[in-house]
Formats: sequence, structure tokens, C-alpha cells
Amino acid sequence: MLELAILGFLRDQPLHGYDLRRRVAALMGHVRPVADGTLYPAIKRMAASGWLTRKDEPGAAAAPRRTLYLTSEGRAELERRLREPDELDISDENRWFTLLAFLRHLDEAKDQANVLRRRLAFLEEPTSFFYDGDRPMGAEEFGDPFRHGLLAIAHATSQAELTWLHTTIDALESGTADPPRTPPS
Repeated sequence: MLELAILGFLRDQPLHGYDLRRRVAALMGHVRPVADGTLYPAIKRMAASGWLTRKDEPGAAAAPRRTLYLTSEGRAELERRLREPDELDISDENRWFTLLAFLRHLDEAKDQANVLRRRLAFLEEPTSFFYDGDRPMGAEEFGDPFRHGLLAIAHATSQAELTWLHTTIDALESGTADPPRTPPS
């Protein structure tokens, strides 16, 4: 998830480490706080893999600032991860939101629609946080207002996402969706 966010934000534009950290934290920090001890080793690994480069540039003060740039290999890795997400990227809501934040970077509407169809298939499977044997339990089965609320909120969120997925997939497949908005190369 962290690597995908780094690749995605650097696909948007080159960034200084501090700016990248702020953006990653805004996207996923509520789920997993982004510490320097997590971010900078990931940047180092990704640079070693050839996915990004670091260049020193003059800073606002006396010290130079290191700016991160996505390489063509990094762009290819981002596109691969977007086009072929792991099953957990589809089923885990937090990972899904990170993937969704950068899905516009796939140039082909059919590739975008394929990823959305996988999420749609996942959401259409009956599921719950609570089960009676193998049967998922619905909100109406609980007198407990907290479990009832949890399930009612999750159901409403899923319904909203299902509606959005159907509309967006139809638009992508019919060619009526806005073209992907990616910055020029």
C-alpha cells in the first residue's frame, strides 16, 4: 500500500520527501501512520529497484532538498500494480481506496473497468462482520444498537459503492466516461 501510494504520487509530480510524506499521510495516515522510519526505507528500496531517482536541488534555505522522480521503470511498476492488483487490494477497503486514488493513471478505459469489475464481484458476494454458522447476519438480526449500526453503515456504504461501480463501469465501457486525467509525460 505504501509503495503504491509513493509510485502514484510521484506519477502525479516529482516531490520532496517531506511533501511526499504529507500526501501519503493524508491518503492513508488515518489507517497506518506514516513514520520516517517507514517511508524513507521504502524510498531507498524503490530507488534500488530503479523505480525512482533522487536529485539534490537548491532548497529555500541553505541546505539542498532531495527531490524524488518516478522513472520509466517506476511508471511501469505502478501501471502493473494498478492493472493487476492483488486480491487483498480488491477486498481490503483501505488498500482499495489507495488503489482507487491512482486508477486514473491507467490509460485504457478497459483496464480501469476490469479492475472495477473485480471490486464489483467482491462486493456482490454476501458477507458480514458476524455469522450464524456459515450464514452472514444482517443488521435487522441484532437488538444491540452498536452492531446494528455497524452493519447498517457498512450496508449503506456498500450500496453507494455498488451504485458508483455500476455507473462508472457502464460509462467506461460505453466510452462516455471522461478520459483519464494524467499529467503529461
